[in-house]
Amino acid sequence: VVSLSLPELTGKLKDGSLQPDVVLYALMEKALEVNKNLNCSTEIIMESVAQLKDIKSQKKGLLYGVPISIKDNVAYEGHDTSCGVVSKLDQPALVDSVVVKVLKKQGAIPFIKTNIPQGLLNYDCSNPIYGQTLNPCDLQKSPGGSSGGEGALIGGGGSFLGIGTDIAGSIRIPASFCGICGFKPTARRISVRGISSCVKGQKSVSSSLGPLARDVESLALCMRALLCQDMFSLDPTVPPIPFNQEVYESSEPLRIGYHENDGYLQPSPSMARAFRETKDLLERAGHTLVPLQPLRLYHVFHELTVRGVMGDSGCTLISHLKPGPIDPCLREQYIMLSTPGFIKRLISVVLKPFVSDEIAIVSCFSFEYIQEVIAEWRRLNVDVLLCPMLGPAYSFNYCALSYTSLYNLLNFPAGVVTVSAVTEEDEAQLSQYTGAHGDMWDKLFVKAVKGGVGLPVAVQCVSLPWQDEMCLRFMREVEQLTAKSKRTRKH
Repeated sequence: VVSLSLPELTGKLKDGSLQPDVVLYALMEKALEVNKNLNCSTEIIMESVAQLKDIKSQKKGLLYGVPISIKDNVAYEGHDTSCGVVSKLDQPALVDSVVVKVLKKQGAIPFIKTNIPQGLLNYDCSNPIYGQTLNPCDLQKSPGGSSGGEGALIGGGGSFLGIGTDIAGSIRIPASFCGICGFKPTARRISVRGISSCVKGQKSVSSSLGPLARDVESLALCMRALLCQDMFSLDPTVPPIPFNQEVYESSEPLRIGYHENDGYLQPSPSMARAFRETKDLLERAGHTLVPLQPLRLYHVFHELTVRGVMGDSGCTLISHLKPGPIDPCLREQYIMLSTPGFIKRLISVVLKPFVSDEIAIVSCFSFEYIQEVIAEWRRLNVDVLLCPMLGPAYSFNYCALSYTSLYNLLNFPAGVVTVSAVTEEDEAQLSQYTGAHGDMWDKLFVKAVKGGVGLPVAVQCVSLPWQDEMCLRFMREVEQLTAKSKRTRKH
């Protein structure tokens, strides 16, 4: 049962050759086994067993009988949404989040909640309540964050499909690190009512709720199931746009923008190689590839993205962290955020000779920047964008925001597809890695990705706002071309 693909599983559940109780118990057993090794779950949702009694009434649902994992901060009635902080413990949700309600109406069975980093705003996956989650591909590496428990559980075979959230790469990074697929939809395409956070109110950089799974078809199935009248009724703030199957299934040649290096962080050798191989496959398949560099990334990252996520300089996050111990993965971030402003200014003067000084000082509104980027896409007449994805999996307690957070600011749908694995040659080339600036951040990046032979490497696919189906269609194309190429090499 647990080795089936999600489309195979839904077929067997629909025709009755598999029963929902058999599937749930099989996956529960597998999830517990995976959790024993990876520490990726915060709790089993025992109400899932009771849900089996009435499951037959949802037989028409697109996810009938499918057990689903959900991230800790997704509200399920009677269970905490701790966000990994002590201040949110023992405050069980009074009602299900909208996404859980819709999943149940589609016949899905939420059966397990998964681990997160303390406070959520981190690329590792550890907190003082539930501890450190490990990577299913290498126990000495991080699964990424903040949806790291989802990445680890699905990558380890303990779930077919999971729900995560993404404000700076929190779905895409775990998917990349754990060798699966993940999709960040346009913000507000899926309801976020009932999603907990330690830092609420962001307007310029929005959090998105989206799926993680073993393949792209499973992501598309989840989006089809969620984008239904039930969600539009339960949350009228979500635009009532059903899933466009015609766009997703299209096979028209695409005009694809691309960049191998965003100019902020030089990709690791494996990132660059995986990107180049994917670009070559797409060109050979008849698609048109057009160079497209990110615009003014330094300014955008420091002035718009970081400030957009931490508009109050981290005060709200600090207030949630203070009641409990600080996790090692958050220690440096905590020290930085809790340092008085005048000391920060003094440190910046002292560090200036050792770090890049190309940070733009001119401010502009994120809306104007979004329009500028869309105009560039229109000028080049591109449908989608291909770029590298952070990887391979980091060692514990490292962080880098490049390649992912830009698309939260732009509110462009973005997803990752695993296409390769780190080779011995990739690893050897790390000794020649100089980085974009040769500063301490570049040196830390090398330390983070070292020792990655055999670990998965992904690429990132991006499309314009509300063109989520186009992004998934592009991801499917990448996935199919990669699979075909691997089969050819094998023969």
